[in-house]
Amino acid sequence: MPIATVNPADGETLKTFDPLSEDEIERRIAEADAAFRGWRTTTFEERARLLTAAAALLEREASGVARVVTTEMGKTLGAAEAEVAKCVKAMRWYARNAEELLADEYPAAEDVADSGAVRARVCYRPLGPVLAVMPWNFPLWQVIRFAAPALMAGNVGLLKHASNVPQTALYLGDLFHRAGFAPGCFQTLLVPSRAIESVLRDRRIAAATLTGSEGAGRSVASVAGDEIKKTVLELGGSDPFIVMPSADIDAAARVAVTARVQNNGQSCIAAKRFLVHTDVYDAFAERFTEGMRRLTVGDPMDPATDVGPLSSEQGRSDLEDLVTDALAQGAQALCGGRRPEGLERGFYYEPTVLTGITDRMRIHHEEAFGPVATLYRVSDVDEAIDVANDTSFGLSSNVWTRDDAETERFVRDLEAGGVYLNGMTASHPALPFGGVKRSGYGRELDGHGIREFCNVTTVWQAA
Repeated sequence: MPIATVNPADGETLKTFDPLSEDEIERRIAEADAAFRGWRTTTFEERARLLTAAAALLEREASGVARVVTTEMGKTLGAAEAEVAKCVKAMRWYARNAEELLADEYPAAEDVADSGAVRARVCYRPLGPVLAVMPWNFPLWQVIRFAAPALMAGNVGLLKHASNVPQTALYLGDLFHRAGFAPGCFQTLLVPSRAIESVLRDRRIAAATLTGSEGAGRSVASVAGDEIKKTVLELGGSDPFIVMPSADIDAAARVAVTARVQNNGQSCIAAKRFLVHTDVYDAFAERFTEGMRRLTVGDPMDPATDVGPLSSEQGRSDLEDLVTDALAQGAQALCGGRRPEGLERGFYYEPTVLTGITDRMRIHHEEAFGPVATLYRVSDVDEAIDVANDTSFGLSSNVWTRDDAETERFVRDLEAGGVYLNGMTASHPALPFGGVKRSGYGRELDGHGIREFCNVTTVWQAA
């Protein structure tokens, strides 16, 4: 696809960009390699000073940056402003905590005495230039949650962003430069997807991280595996939202609406499959459907809008195909299921609730990336767990129960990287984030995330 800003609210192409030449890509990789040699020896204090400066700059420019994000990918302006604030929070968190998270560790002397050591320690050293392949749905946050810990660990970054958010990508590269980071510490590569392989195979690139589709993850992982380079992958999700009889049904239904339509429904960690115990199914379905029906779909710049457009015409078509397939095989739409009237120029789709889902339907197995929820009736904890795990994904999960025994069953048996109890999944800098199965591997955020791109080095010392 072309590297261009296409406003999803009206389909208008606002700006196009030429991809970098091979010579320019080579120059930037060389600059990253050179920058790493100096950056890796800087102190945590210096790294924190610069990252804090970048956070302050982003905070001052929040309003303008948020408008660019909304224009490029369609999330509501309020959601874009919240994304900026979340980035600022994470940058400051890593600036404060990175030194402690990467502090040398000293095994007890008696534990290593039989190894012949009088002293031993474990230290965390940076790997080098890391290629970040990032998606459009959280065009600031997905990048910052990699960049902040990677830079604080002493690595440098090369960003290959999604082709439909080029202005956001360029802003991020410029942000770190203006904050005082040395040239080459963080750069944006405006290149098509086909250029990723050659960049990743370059001997100077130490590792890669990707957030995106399963197909993109498979492609990057296969190249990195061939080159024996470390990768972290955060891929798709089809997260369950389980509601048991002891739950606060009003609160669960209210949160469920937000959990499904956050970011216009285009979030890997959005709840997508709603598994409700038969004893409270009717009450929940009524409240949840009414909440979805009341949402206002429209111009994402309008403060009254709850759900903006999908990011692209292709994205809407893909979502429509899943709904059409389900309805053709017997599913019922409790609300939505079509394009809204009066919004023909943009890539809009009505908030939708489908019931009567079976395993013959594509939507039972594939990720619905938009404001479409699937509703299931389950009879007990065992069936809830079986249905929840009946997916190739395992990113996160949401469970509503006030029963302690049920809580422990779900925590033990749900196949997911997170279990959020009586709330909705949300990433936070102090909590590790990532999935299992085809949702990827590795972790971002917290200490686990900052150590992903470190050489965990054993230091053994004899008398």
